[in-house]
Amino acid sequence: MTTINRRNDYRAPMAQGDKIKIQDPSVSSTANIQPRIRSIRTDCIGLYFPIPNKQTNENLKSAGLSTSKALVLVFIIFVLSLTALGLLYSQFPKLEEHEKQHLKLPWNLEDAKQLGLVLDRYKDKYFYEVLLGVFLVYIFLQAFAIPGSIFLSILSGFLFPFYLALLLVCCCSAIGASLCFFLSNLLGKKLVRRFFPERAAQWSKAVTKHKNNLLNYIIFLRVTPFLPNWFINMSAPVIGVPLTPFALGTFIGVAPPSFVAIQAGQTLHTLTSTSDAWSWTSITILSIFAFISLVPVLLKQKLREKFD
Repeated sequence: MTTINRRNDYRAPMAQGDKIKIQDPSVSSTANIQPRIRSIRTDCIGLYFPIPNKQTNENLKSAGLSTSKALVLVFIIFVLSLTALGLLYSQFPKLEEHEKQHLKLPWNLEDAKQLGLVLDRYKDKYFYEVLLGVFLVYIFLQAFAIPGSIFLSILSGFLFPFYLALLLVCCCSAIGASLCFFLSNLLGKKLVRRFFPERAAQWSKAVTKHKNNLLNYIIFLRVTPFLPNWFINMSAPVIGVPLTPFALGTFIGVAPPSFVAIQAGQTLHTLTSTSDAWSWTSITILSIFAFISLVPVLLKQKLREKFD
């Protein structure tokens, strides 16, 4: 015999004064079913089987490589870069013994002078080799935030025509800064978010607030000496600056200070320190460029206030 459970069919008796409520046919009786189903799936099913959602997918994508894997990848890129520089050195013409000691990264102005004298001897016959060497070394210093790029800017002014040197320095700065941006995005973002999560969140909010003026701000930061370039390169991806305005702003923004350094490089043999490259005229020129970079931002704010 089959036992039928009638517990769910039980209905309480209606009192004498109760009235039957008839639901308006225009109102769906299933209006609140979907939120309840979602709640049941989240509270019950989600305990055992993760329910995919957009936020979860974004978190998984942002997780990326682990810190250890990112460190290994950065180390591999560094070794490959050194290997490329070694191959370039092997293709360079044979140097005399007293010249080999000067073929190294310039850490001060005297190193830049001696390196410039050596390269100047071979520049006419091996022009493209010298140009490629300066190009790759400059990018290497920028990519790994190694000091010394200012001396290469001065050296470029000594070795090459002014406009070629200016284009070379701007391109190297933009490419090298973009590579540093990539490396910092790979590793630096993880470290900052791990040790300084609140500060990283505040910086990201500030970038979001000024997202329409990021190009002008990057140009302003590059023109003015308020923040070192290596700090800008490493912190930009951490606070959420997109690569396009970062690279374009770097290319444009480094032109005025590079103009000063390259012009000083034309008299490299008379320089005694990097401070000799700066004068009140050059400082005034940089101040004018810095103000010009902020003019579009100020105009946007004035127009917004006027129409709002």
